[in-house]
Amino acid sequence: MNNFHVITGGPGSGKTSLINELNNNGFLTVPEEGRRIIKEQIEFSGEGLPWKNKAAFATLMLDASLESYHKMIQEAAGSLVFFDRGIPDTIGYMELENIPVFPETEQIILANPYHTNVFMLPPWKSIYETDNERKQSWQEAVNTYEIMRDIYSRYGYNIINVPFDTIINRKDFILNNL
Repeated sequence: MNNFHVITGGPGSGKTSLINELNNNGFLTVPEEGRRIIKEQIEFSGEGLPWKNKAAFATLMLDASLESYHKMIQEAAGSLVFFDRGIPDTIGYMELENIPVFPETEQIILANPYHTNVFMLPPWKSIYETDNERKQSWQEAVNTYEIMRDIYSRYGYNIINVPFDTIINRKDFILNNL
């Protein structure tokens, strides 16, 4: 979908703040599924948490990402949509955690494309912090960024690195590079 744009990278790089800024400027946005899933699993004492059952968490992320993607096909009607992470991020997570990736998962990625340009936010140590849903170390955040960059490249996406800057300048950078 040429109107579906992914903003991705490692945890704590400013993706959610950037997505919120785009939303505040009237753009359709899709929040990160992983954080929502973690909150739900904690609330209901579920097993699908990255520190409890990584494979179950990956399955929940893939299902939720697909659901959001198809919901936006119906609701966006050709409008620009910005996703806080995309479906390929799930494969990145699976590779990072040594979870087997099945051919069906790769077929799902190929059947549900985004715009060929993907906006990648590099690790930014001065803004990185952990919280109840983000427990990764700084090194894990860097490793996640590197894997996401590799995954999107592997699936034929062009990586556009978003520079370190204010949220407004990062938003403007993305809008100027659509």
